[in-house]
Amino acid sequence: MSHLPVQTKDTAPEASKPFLEQAEKAYGFIPNLTAVFAASPAMIEAYGVLSSHFEKTDLTPTERQIVMMTNSRLNGCTYCMSAHSTISQMQKVDADVVAALRNGTEIADPKLQALHVFTAQLNEARGYVTQAQVDAFLAAGYTEANILDVILGTGLKTLSNYTNHISETPIDAPFQPTAWDVPKEKVAVNA
Repeated sequence: MSHLPVQTKDTAPEASKPFLEQAEKAYGFIPNLTAVFAASPAMIEAYGVLSSHFEKTDLTPTERQIVMMTNSRLNGCTYCMSAHSTISQMQKVDADVVAALRNGTEIADPKLQALHVFTAQLNEARGYVTQAQVDAFLAAGYTEANILDVILGTGLKTLSNYTNHISETPIDAPFQPTAWDVPKEKVAVNA
């Protein structure tokens, strides 16, 4: 049972309505997650601001999806895994990368795998990564700024994943073809 309702332009607080309209322009519909966020004008605005800042990082679209999908998978967020699988297809992320992220398996590209592993380590350790883990990430070709970029993306996914958990956000029709279920057994990312 959902604890938070999916808002509409009629039920959302006045301060949230401009953000709902922006989402509708961007996607052609208002995603249910955005509509849930709309109950709090601060949350809907914060999520939009963080999203736009995450897009400004040095990470490529594929790398950003790795951060978001790795966190969403580890957090067991069916809504975000479905949505980001669709968005990844739209952004032309390699299908093998998306499959690895959905299944929690290794990504063939060593640099992308290093990002996947570091993101998982950061998530699972709640930020308490070791110096060796940081060094391995940097040795793969990432920068100190990218460490902070991964933290930014992790924070972004924490907002959406936790909201989806508590609201049991229904998956939108456009994301249904890439629906994802939480695996019965958690598959650890190769560290």
